[in-house]
Amino acid sequence: MHHYTESGLRNIWLANGYNLHKTPHGKGVAFDNIEGLHREIGRWLCAYRPRLTGAEFRFLRHELDLSQAALASLLGNDAQAVALWEKGKVRVPAWADRLMRALYREHMGENIKIRKLIETVAELETRKPQPTRFEARETAKGWTLKAA
Repeated sequence: MHHYTESGLRNIWLANGYNLHKTPHGKGVAFDNIEGLHREIGRWLCAYRPRLTGAEFRFLRHELDLSQAALASLLGNDAQAVALWEKGKVRVPAWADRLMRALYREHMGENIKIRKLIETVAELETRKPQPTRFEARETAKGWTLKAA
């Protein structure tokens, strides 16, 4: 298993979909279908996490290819607030969490109704806490994530 910290998240472990190799600088790792893996992580964060952590929020922002300032402008906030959320100094506000999910799902080409998304996320907040470690596995159909 490879602890996939390259994503900026500390709770993703790859069961397969990667290759270890030697480099002049030590051990190296190459990933298969990294875009597919990131899509699955983003999809999973939006669909199953009751509340995004700062690191998860940052992961989605990176996937949207937005700077903190650009995202802050979209959200009607300032870059400093986004930085504080991402560093975990301040909890990501529920409204920013919900808008981030909507932006990401729109980016992924999902034709989702905003009201339905917000209702779904609100329902997630009532569920019991999720495990803290997850395993990603590459299959013939793409990547899947499950609690480890």
